[in-house]
Amino acid sequence: MVNPASDSSAAQAPDDVADDFVGFARPEIDGDAIAEVLATLRSGWLVAGPRVGAFERLLGDRLGTGDRVRCLSSCSAALFLALRCEEVGPGDEVLLPAITFVGCANAIHQLGATPVLVDVDPSTGLVDLEHAATLVGPRTRALMAVHLGGRPLDPEALTGFRDRFGVAVVEDAAHAIGAAWGERPVGAYGNATAFSFHATKNMTTVEGGALVADSAANAERVRRLACQGISASSWDRHGSRCPADYDVIEPGYKLAMNDVAAALGIHQLRRLDAAIDRRERLRRRYDAALAELPLDLEPDVGPGVRHARHLYSVRVREDAAVSRDDAIVGLRQRGVGATVHFKSLHRLTWLEHLTAATDSDLPAAARWSCTTLSLPLYPSLSDAQQDRVVDAVGELLAP
Repeated sequence: MVNPASDSSAAQAPDDVADDFVGFARPEIDGDAIAEVLATLRSGWLVAGPRVGAFERLLGDRLGTGDRVRCLSSCSAALFLALRCEEVGPGDEVLLPAITFVGCANAIHQLGATPVLVDVDPSTGLVDLEHAATLVGPRTRALMAVHLGGRPLDPEALTGFRDRFGVAVVEDAAHAIGAAWGERPVGAYGNATAFSFHATKNMTTVEGGALVADSAANAERVRRLACQGISASSWDRHGSRCPADYDVIEPGYKLAMNDVAAALGIHQLRRLDAAIDRRERLRRRYDAALAELPLDLEPDVGPGVRHARHLYSVRVREDAAVSRDDAIVGLRQRGVGATVHFKSLHRLTWLEHLTAATDSDLPAAARWSCTTLSLPLYPSLSDAQQDRVVDAVGELLAP
């Protein structure tokens, strides 16, 4: 799952605003990471090779998943390959929360399957598993569960749903690298789990993602599928001492990460915990400063749960002085970037026609679409900049 502002401008001031514009997101890249990227460029090996392998091992060590991590060109690629490994195809249905990025639905559709939209918890935007249970049918093959904003789903609830209905669970953790439930990080629940390293995420490889496969066999299959189905990678064939022989046992795709991206990711991973800690401090400052405004704030997570704090999202109440959409315009005029996570999928034209779902079918998602507002949140956001955001929100929304 990725932000709707998915191009590089998401982290920069638009051309028509002042230099002191407080953007919605900003990548955090230090000198060590830049030096590693330059070293990679000078190495003569740019495509998937030793640095991708090193990044995969570091991710596997952090998540406790061993050699089941595969770095890919995007989170969308990871979701697509996770479903492909579950043999999702024409005639199948995949349950999907209505509040998520359209890339999730695209991955399902590209395999010839049909997304079936599920309503969400009105206070968190996470998938409503009780509603999902009513939608399971003979063609249901999988549930795609989204850790929205970095808030982790209850792993026991996901496992219970999986075992009760005999369907696969694919976790979209695009927002949730660094999140944990108890002692187990998101990605270690036993389901296929996709991460995003897009420029706006908690850690970035500019573009890129990773998949934790649910088995060693599927991890090996993902490696092949991401490399046109070839049994040996480019590094194995051309850059190492391995024999250059290879085979192709099924058609694949070109979805592998490259070494330049991985070089950046290796250094980003080292800074992840400190970045999340800063995001958490900013979250607490926002909560304290916005508490008296006509906003519904995200509820606290339970004890032992670590929120990745990718997003700071609120819901604009009906008694606010302006609507959510007018608030976004007003914030921009005041030098503050804000956006929406997300417009419900049933309100997008092609999914409206494909699913035939209506606001009455998905009441919580419909309300979320009209009220959710994401404010700037990133480690280099200063307290003074955050105060500017708060002041602008107060000017607009106070009744």
